[in-house]
Amino acid sequence: MYQNYEDKDANPKNPINKRKIEKLLRQLLIELGENPDREGLLATPRRIADMYEEIFGGYKVDAGLDVSFSEETDAIIARDIQFYSMCEHHMLPFYGKIHIAYIPDGKVFGISKLVRLVEKYSRRMQIQERLTKEIAGEIMEMGVKGVLVIIEGEHLCMKMRGVRNDSVILTLAHRGVMENKEIRENALVLLYNTKAKLRSV
Repeated sequence: MYQNYEDKDANPKNPINKRKIEKLLRQLLIELGENPDREGLLATPRRIADMYEEIFGGYKVDAGLDVSFSEETDAIIARDIQFYSMCEHHMLPFYGKIHIAYIPDGKVFGISKLVRLVEKYSRRMQIQERLTKEIAGEIMEMGVKGVLVIIEGEHLCMKMRGVRNDSVILTLAHRGVMENKEIRENALVLLYNTKAKLRSV
């Protein structure tokens, strides 16, 4: 019905049709038994369309991992990178912390690039297991010796519906030399033992 509807305000970096989304959301409010013309809901479809443009912006993000610097170091750990994503099964948020450890091969990434990489894959329809693998996979493709990615996620689709449980879900992906148990365990010790010490200070 709306296939030929033009969105003249579409952002070329994330060309979603916000005006079409507004129309669909207005209809959804009606189907839910609401009045989309009442004061509190009048601007809701526009607000949600603007929000979707932001939280689903990862489809158009370039993490910029190709920008690296020549440097010799044994390992790099980026801990507690905050993320928010949207579960593709129920369209409810899941969120938490991502930890990335990688062993470079003569080159290191700019620190902000790892945050951008997380945003690239988290700001889209996702499941936590895939998110973990995609982050690890792209880092590995850039020529590092090994990478370990751990995600600690809380899921509203499990907290506010269904089983209504507050569990934290952990997923892990390791590639390259991180598949070696000893190397991987050393990285885990650095990650979690340091966290425990910092909390006790």
